[in-house]
Amino acid sequence: MTSPRPDALRAFTIARARFLEGRRVDMGELAGELGISRATLHRWVGGRDQLLGEILWSMTVEVFEARASGKLGRGAEGIADLVGTFVRTVNGSKPFREFLRNEPERALRILTTKASVVQSRAIAKTREFLDEEVAAGRLTPPLPVEDLAYLLVRIGESFIYTDVITGAEPDAAKAHAAVTALLS
Repeated sequence: MTSPRPDALRAFTIARARFLEGRRVDMGELAGELGISRATLHRWVGGRDQLLGEILWSMTVEVFEARASGKLGRGAEGIADLVGTFVRTVNGSKPFREFLRNEPERALRILTTKASVVQSRAIAKTREFLDEEVAAGRLTPPLPVEDLAYLLVRIGESFIYTDVITGAEPDAAKAHAAVTALLS
């Protein structure tokens, strides 16, 4: 039996498996395993930061899908549940915690900058849910929805990277409480 033909999805799948095993995603090793050049790998998946961003998003997108399917509450409480669950999911991921511990600057850059697929997608998804709650009359936003979505994601991030920023323990309950206070 031959192994699957290398392509972008296969590269992503292998890289994600390595990340979840707690291994460093090395682009040279990945290209070698796929039998392609680093240039081809870069064309397929972008640079290492972009690939890691996609891996991290794949680990957290389920939170937003759970919200979309009605598994989390509605109104202000539902939005607080969304942020708290997002923080809890990320903080509960051993591979993510190892990545943050081993490469803190890279992790912060990938997850918290405007170039980040994780942050931009989290803001967009949060905005969708805010728009839905406002349209249904279940939420009166204290800020314009676009600004509120950004702020809510930043609140969540603050309680994910607390150990890197201040040395305190990351705490999803504090993120939930902060969002509840803001939206009440």
